[in-house]
This record gives sequence, structure tokens and C-alpha cells, in this order.
Amino acid sequence: MKSSSAKTALRISLLVSVVSLCLKLSGFWVTSSTTALSDAAESIIHLLAVSFVYYGLLLSTKPADEKHLYGHERVEFLSVGIEGAVIILAGLTIIYQSVDNYLFGYNLTQLMSGVYLIGGAGLINLALGSYLIKVGKREDNMIVISNGKHTLTDVWTSAGAVITLLIIRFTDFTLLDSIVAALLALYIMYEGFKLLKYSVDGLMDSRNPEVDEAIRHVLSTDLPGAMLNVHNLRHRTTGNTTWIELHAIFKKGVSLKSAHNDATLLEKKLINAVKDDVIVTIHLEPEGEHEDVHHPLHDADQNRPLQDFI
Repeated sequence: MKSSSAKTALRISLLVSVVSLCLKLSGFWVTSSTTALSDAAESIIHLLAVSFVYYGLLLSTKPADEKHLYGHERVEFLSVGIEGAVIILAGLTIIYQSVDNYLFGYNLTQLMSGVYLIGGAGLINLALGSYLIKVGKREDNMIVISNGKHTLTDVWTSAGAVITLLIIRFTDFTLLDSIVAALLALYIMYEGFKLLKYSVDGLMDSRNPEVDEAIRHVLSTDLPGAMLNVHNLRHRTTGNTTWIELHAIFKKGVSLKSAHNDATLLEKKLINAVKDDVIVTIHLEPEGEHEDVHHPLHDADQNRPLQDFI
């Protein structure tokens, strides 16, 4: 159900992005404004990004297979990173166009027609961006959320273009065309940097603070049965799946069956504490010094014979 809603949202985004781009290109053609051109250029990049993001979502929802044993959800971070990168590219494009316009002069025409066309595109994108973020948060899907944020940055560029054209229309302050475009470029580049940071953190398996707090809260309460302590906790979240690994120490003399039952109970507690899909792997250890228990594996490598560790 989640993937279905996300796919529908991105299909709508693709269709609406085409309509918005057509309006913005029309606005540039009638005005010859650099700000309008920059706004249209940002929409072209946005359309390409939505196409890639949609492909990323289709890939991320595929189940694990023989080649990808851990599934395909990790592509979410790549998709978000690409979108952040193209936002930054859009900002650089706007700055370039602003400087070019300042150096070689302005030839602005039919400014009010441009206001209507670009303003209409902005209102469409405002509705679309709000819808995407709402769906993304409801489905906890960062791909859809990032696409919604990118769409809303498009709204800001459109608003800046409309205001700029109106001011120029009534004041003839044509230099404002370059100034506003450059300021908008810095803003959308900042938004792109935040998405890029999220992508890098995910690809590097950075700790999710909320997930970490939920896991540690469970482990800090009474451990089940004969379980004495836990250590070597590791976890990472990719897409809608959180992977948790830890070692559990049990009292001496406890049976393997009893220890396994206790570990299963702890696993269920962790699954309940973390939303979405959770996969828990618990390594069972007998009571004693951790270093002593694992000493036989000290300095283990593939070149040493198995007899050295028996």
C-alpha cells in the first residue's frame, strides 16, 4: 500500500511537472527575462530529477533476490543524492544566467504576460509540493518527501520571478532581474545541500538518532530471562528497513533452547520499538569475560589454519 501511494504521487508529479515547465517556458518566451529563463531551467532539471526518482522508487520496492540479498532499498539514498545534486546544479545555472544578463544587457518585453504564466506555474507547484510532502510523511518515504521539497523550491523561484517582473514593470529597475535570480539560486542550493547530506549520511550508514534512542531504551530496561547484558550493538536504517545486530550474554548453565527463547523475546521488543520493518540478529554468548570468550579468534585471517583456533 505504501509503495502504491508513493508511485501514484510520483506519477502525478511527473505529469504536473510537464505542465509547469510548459507555462514557465512560455513565460520566458514572451518576456526574455533571465529570471524567467532561470526558473524554466530549474524546472527542466526538476523534471529530469523526478524521472530518476520515480525509477529509484520502483527499484527500491523490489524484493530481495539472489543478487541483492539485502533488497534494493539503499537506492533511496542515491536517488535523494541525485536530486540534491541537480538542485545545486540548478542554482549554479541561475547564477550563470544572472551574470550573463548583467554583462550583456536586458531586453525585457510583455512582463505582465510573464507574471500570469509563471505565477500560474508557481501555484500549481505549490499544490503539488504540499501534496508530495504530505504523502511522503504519511508513508515515511524520503524519496517522495525530497521530491516535494524540490517542487516547493520551484515555487520560491517562481514567486521571486513574479515579484521581480512586477517591480521591473513599474520601476524599470532591470538590474533587479539578476539580483533576485542570484539570491534565489543561493536558497535552492542550500536546500539541495541538505538533501545531499542526507544521502551521504545514509550511504555511510550514519546513526539514526531516533532509531538509536528507541533501541537503547529497550536494552536499558529489564532484559528477558537469563540474559545478563548486551554489547556490540550496531544498527542501520535503509528505506523502510532497520537492521539491528548485538551480542547477548547469558547466565552460566542456561540451555540453548532457553537462551534462544529469551533472545526471541528481546527481538520482538526491538521490533515493536522501531517503526516499519525490523530485522534483528542476536549473537548468543555464555557468561564470562568477553575477551576470553572471543580470544581464539584473535588475529584470525584466511592464511592461518583452522587448527590454530581449536
